[in-house]
Parts: sequence; C-alpha cells; structure tokens
Amino acid sequence: MSKIAVVYWSGTGNTEAMAKAVLDGIKENGGEGVMMTSAEFNSSMMDDFDAIAFGCPSMGAETLEGSEFEPMFNACESKLNGKKIGLFGSYGWGDGEWMRNWAEQCKNDGAVMPHDFVICCQAPDADGVGMCKSLGKALI
Repeated sequence: MSKIAVVYWSGTGNTEAMAKAVLDGIKENGGEGVMMTSAEFNSSMMDDFDAIAFGCPSMGAETLEGSEFEPMFNACESKLNGKKIGLFGSYGWGDGEWMRNWAEQCKNDGAVMPHDFVICCQAPDADGVGMCKSLGKALI
C-alpha cells in the first residue's frame, strides 16, 4: 500500500480544504494518507513516504508562503529526484503563475508528477474538490 503525505500551509482555510480532498482521494482509492501542516513536516521525513502532495496558496506577487512553507519545501528539494509528488493550492488574484513556476521547479529537481497541479480560486468548489481527489488517487 502506498503511504502518502499531504503537506500544506493555509492562511484562510482554502488550501486546507483542498488538502482534505486530496487525502480523501488517497483513502477512497486504497492508499494510506497522512495530512500535516508544513510546520509538522521536514526534509528528514521525505523517505518515509512513497509520494507527497504539497499544498500552498499564492501569496503576495504570486509566490509561495515565505516564512514557514517555502523554507520547509526548499529543504526538501534535494530529495525530489525520482519522488512522486503532487502540487495544489488556492489563490485570490493572478493567473496561477506561482503554481506554474513551482511545478517547473519541481520538474527541474527531477520530481515525478503523475497529475497536473490543482489550483482553485478561493475555496474549492465541487469541481475543485473532484480535481483534488483525482490528484490524491494519482499519487497512489
């Protein structure tokens, strides 16, 4: 059975709602999922999981959250090569540039991405929840 971490940062609860849907997709399809915040996860845990779903909303000028999430993620980057990962996050403005940049960064690090990233404007609607569940299933 695949063991998958769903690691997220959420300021308003929108990305947390997406994380819960990713976890639901994992569990509904027979995977073992663990959800935790970026403060609870660190690079030493990367090898404990078969796959990792990282979730972070767009901040400021379409960047990752900089005080907690980005430092944690940057510490994990050296372990992305060959690792199955998924990306998700919410936004309130812009066009998803932060996510496209983040996905490109992950691909350059050698990450295996079996599903397109998932972004939702504000809280995830029914389609957004469905895409998050699909992301979770793809990580199994």
